[in-house]
Formats: sequence, C-alpha cells, structure tokens
Amino acid sequence: MTTTAALLDDARGRLTGVPREGLGMLRTSRWRADRIVRAGTAWHLGVLLLTDDGVLATGEILRAAEEVRRGYAAESSRRRAERRAMARRGGFGEGEVVHLGWQYIDVPAVDAGGASGPLALIDGAPHVRWSPGGALVPLAGYLDERIALLHP
Repeated sequence: MTTTAALLDDARGRLTGVPREGLGMLRTSRWRADRIVRAGTAWHLGVLLLTDDGVLATGEILRAAEEVRRGYAAESSRRRAERRAMARRGGFGEGEVVHLGWQYIDVPAVDAGGASGPLALIDGAPHVRWSPGGALVPLAGYLDERIALLHP
C-alpha cells in the first residue's frame, strides 16, 4: 500500500527543475493600500498545490497586473482587476501567476483513513477529487498525468 505522503514525496522528486508559481496572502493596513504579499511557492497540479513540505488545495488563480482605469460590464470583473492590482502592489511581477485562498491539506489524516480537502483514502488507496462535482480518482495516476503536462 502506497501512502499519500509517499506519493507526494515522489512527485516532488519528479518536479525538480519545473518552475513554481507564487502563493499569495491578503494584507490589509490602515495606512497603506490593501495588497497581496508572497507567502511562498508551489507546483500547481490541478486541484493541488505541492510545496516543499506540504500540499494545499487550490483556491483562486490570478495574474498580477498594474492597476488601470477601464469600464467593466460586471462588478465581478472589477473586483478581479482590483485583486490583480493588489498582487502587483504586494511585489508580484507583471503577469506572474498568484494563488490566493488556498487551504492546507492534512496528509496524515488522509493516510489514517480520513479525508482532507480534495484528498481521501478509499479502500486503502489515496484518491483525489479533481473538481468539486467530479469523481474521486486514484492519486497516483492523477499526479502522473499532471506532472507529464508540466514537463516539455
């Protein structure tokens, strides 16, 4: 039986040399404009963000951009543009991918037979739910597929 932790450790080894994406956290201040600051980096593997020592569930994904004045057809577009500008103010480079709203996954809980985020242990094998309404699929195959997409 392969554990979730072992599969993730193996994935880290296979991702050596593959670029990572930025993790962001919202910072508010009474004296400065709100911004999204860097909280680390991770490999983006679909619904998972793999760090050096953990795994996170993916949240919102955006690209940092300078704030510009433009008209928006929807309020949601305006809010998204504001978050992109907050990432730029927080130190992310123009066009850099930023992950926001990610959540820690409890790997030991999964390996003990439970579930955490999109990961769960089913019949003794680690599985991942690849979308909120999607089915659980074996984690080993999911990681193989996602890592193959990152290698040229």
